[in-house]
Amino acid sequence: MKHAVTHNRDWILCATLTLLLGFGVVMVASGSLHIHPTAPWEHVQRHGFALGLGLLLAALAYRVPIHWWDKGSVWLYGLGLILLGLLWLPGLGHEVNGARRWLPLPLFRLQPAELMKLFAVLYLAGYLARRQAEVESSLWGFSKPFLVLLIPCGLIVLQPDFGTVAVLLFLTFALLFLAGARFRHFILPGILALAVLVILILVADYRIDRVVSFLDPWQHARDAGYQLVQALIAFGRGGLFGVGLGNSIQKHFHLPEAHTDFMLAVIGEELGLFGTLAVISLFCLLLWRAFVIGRAALARNARHAAYLAYGLGLCLGVQAFLNIGVNLGVLPTKGLTLPFLSFGGNSLIVCLVASGILLRLHRDNTVCAS
Repeated sequence: MKHAVTHNRDWILCATLTLLLGFGVVMVASGSLHIHPTAPWEHVQRHGFALGLGLLLAALAYRVPIHWWDKGSVWLYGLGLILLGLLWLPGLGHEVNGARRWLPLPLFRLQPAELMKLFAVLYLAGYLARRQAEVESSLWGFSKPFLVLLIPCGLIVLQPDFGTVAVLLFLTFALLFLAGARFRHFILPGILALAVLVILILVADYRIDRVVSFLDPWQHARDAGYQLVQALIAFGRGGLFGVGLGNSIQKHFHLPEAHTDFMLAVIGEELGLFGTLAVISLFCLLLWRAFVIGRAALARNARHAAYLAYGLGLCLGVQAFLNIGVNLGVLPTKGLTLPFLSFGGNSLIVCLVASGILLRLHRDNTVCAS
């Protein structure tokens, strides 16, 4: 029995997650101890609380049979819509720096958009498993997921949170591709999605500024391009091996929100190119394990489990690589955290729950194989 339990664990995935989580605690400490001189450990304590809660919920998610997620996906999707709607009720939505994204709870502030990413993956996995033939053969079957996501994407854009919408759209296209949708079906929805993204950029001056500064950040180093320029300077200072853990200068005087959206820039400065490549490699490993789990589920004809594994892996991987792209200056600036590493309780908790489900999917694969 002990051998069977051990065999049911994906040790590569467990080791990858452990390294990311442990490194995240270290880097949150490095990136935040200077923020409150009188209470230097405040962010670390809050991160630790989110980590503990996330691990507890991940353990509970691991215990939940996968078919329960399928049965409850529509209800969870509805719950996500309700929570997004509650943000706009007077006295409920909490606003920070012009963004209305949080619901105040007794112990922490809940960010419904983070939950919606997980709920969207659960819904899409169930839809693709039930309607795969329709998705493969008709444009209508291909288009339904986009229509279903129209309302949450609209509510998230109003917050505003452009990065989460980008993750949801990319995730939907990727899962439809993996489900065998025909290439011609991507053309019209792809054009419409691109048009919507362009319109959303054009109707908001700050988004236009981000795109302009992205194209030539050094010409806007004192305004819209400030964060990106400071991040690039951090990477430049780090060189191959970095200036040493805790020795970043950019995080002290120049780089705003270094412990959240631009955590990778701090890593690049303190640990250099090799530290940055190590982080990217861990996320590649995480995405690879998710696809291995999905492929094993597909081999035993468990389509829902396969699409769920693909979706969870893509949700974590896409957000990670969007954040990495922003830090490296290959994508316009967006407010997305680096999964497992950045300070941000809601993101960390949702990532851990997704990881718990992934580990359960691997367990089911090995049990069925044996």
